[in-house]
Amino acid sequence: MRVLMFGWEFPPHITGGLGTACFGLTKGLVKHGTEVIFVVPKAFGDETKEGFRLVNASDVSIDFKESLNQEHWKKFQYMEIGSNLVPYLDPEEYEMAVTKEVRETISGSQSVFSKQFTFSGKYGPNLMEEVSRYALVASSIASGNTFDVIHAHDWLTYPAGIAAKHISGKPLVVHVHATEFDRSGEKVNQVVYDIERQGMEEADLVITVSNFTRQIVLEKYGIPAEKVFTVHNAVEPVDRPELDGVQKHVREKIVTFLGRVTYQKGPDYFVEAAYKVLQKDDNVRFVMAGSGDLLNRMVRRVAQLKIATKFHFTGFLAGTEVDTMFAMSDVYVMPSVSEPFGISPLEAMRSNVPVVISKQSGVAEVLKHALKVDFWDVDALADAIYGILHYDGLRQMFIRYGKTEVDNLKWENAALNVIEVYNKAVYR
Repeated sequence: MRVLMFGWEFPPHITGGLGTACFGLTKGLVKHGTEVIFVVPKAFGDETKEGFRLVNASDVSIDFKESLNQEHWKKFQYMEIGSNLVPYLDPEEYEMAVTKEVRETISGSQSVFSKQFTFSGKYGPNLMEEVSRYALVASSIASGNTFDVIHAHDWLTYPAGIAAKHISGKPLVVHVHATEFDRSGEKVNQVVYDIERQGMEEADLVITVSNFTRQIVLEKYGIPAEKVFTVHNAVEPVDRPELDGVQKHVREKIVTFLGRVTYQKGPDYFVEAAYKVLQKDDNVRFVMAGSGDLLNRMVRRVAQLKIATKFHFTGFLAGTEVDTMFAMSDVYVMPSVSEPFGISPLEAMRSNVPVVISKQSGVAEVLKHALKVDFWDVDALADAIYGILHYDGLRQMFIRYGKTEVDNLKWENAALNVIEVYNKAVYR
């Protein structure tokens, strides 16, 4: 089977778990003999391509005189978008969303398109413009390639998947890694919600990364249950003996939060729990690794609580920096308010770090050897952190059995489940 797959990012150029998941799943599919054409808005040339074809959308030419392309362009609306909608940006990059009107006609130099558009591949203020252009490029790619099924990852690529389906007539599978309700709570952005719902409605089948997310898709988007399948994420195994000798250079134990500093990830609860732990034991340092629109607020709150000497903000970490951070950590905490899955606890556990996770996370469905608390229960969160730091038997149990548990969560197993969904879509 050959798959035309649309993603928005690919390692090593990632901003979160989406790119990591796309890479792991693609490798798993290839191991089972599936041919994958993976399209990204911008390829940087240093991506790892293990048995599949990586297409750089920035290299694709478009003929705007073709009526088919003009027809697709008229259907799209784009807007300038800030970190309130896609919270991958630092606070200083935050801008209010401004809706723009799309031109009905395309002609010569007045067109918002060039024949070849160089995508940034990032989450900047012109994100929706890039999403719309990416969909137009997708129609060109679909018309020039042979494949059996289309796979679109998350809302940024749903318009591309829909365009490819309309051009080719092939079945579309959309992969829900997160929803607007996860990112924004009940104050959803209607434009993003509408794109998500249209993608799920036009898809032949929908994959969600957890039953937690599946329930949101059923209840909030009205998608029929028989159309939605859960395939849990996995984690890439690593063997980096050079990390065994990593030194902390501090005498205290280290508790780490690693993720986007946004509403969804629950950084507020981590800070409040840190304060409670430090009231009982000041031999602990807390690290918040990441960036996002709540970063400045977290810095101010840490100052208000007078725990700044025990609290560190590293900014965004990627690649080996993440593994080094885990190697220095004694506990990893993921207090997410709404987490579709959450790969980072798996990455911590494979590094022999015990984890505390929120019950409101998809990964809680597959992990037995992790402490689970309600994200809002700061006392329980603080008690869980304190317990792992001070009861060695508990700590060693989570390290030993947690590592074994995670080692069995392989992407090649997840890929088999995705192939089953492909077969259902193709032969239905």
